Amino acid sequence: MQKIFVLLSGLFFGAGLTISGMVNPAKILNFLDLTGQFDATLIFVMGAGLIVTAIGYQLIFKCGKPFFDGKFHLPTSEIIDAKLIGGAAMFGLGWGLSGFCPGPAIASLVFGYQQSFIFVAAMILGTLLVRFIPTTTKLD
Repeated sequence: MQKIFVLLSGLFFGAGLTISGMVNPAKILNFLDLTGQFDATLIFVMGAGLIVTAIGYQLIFKCGKPFFDGKFHLPTSEIIDAKLIGGAAMFGLGWGLSGFCPGPAIASLVFGYQQSFIFVAAMILGTLLVRFIPTTTKLD
């Protein structure tokens, strides 16, 4: 049952990305182009996502535990290190240069965009290579 809900969640997320047009990198790049063909659609998609997330967290935490696990697995680390900052910077640069972030890139694979396959391959390679970067200490 857990795997069915994981699949349904992924399909629902991908459908939302597709319906909102977020699988189209031009839509993202136009959002970042403040002096050209600015497209504010992404603001509304992000706003809707924040509202749904805020309400969802409030509702799900009232249950006491997840439906398919014994406890919630929330991040506990408060360390801000070079690895975190570097990863965030790489994410932002990749998003700004390509118009893709991981979810929409994976969802857009069904459309056969060549740039989607290149992005996802680079994302997988980066995920594998990051394991070789040593963990650093907290930045103060």
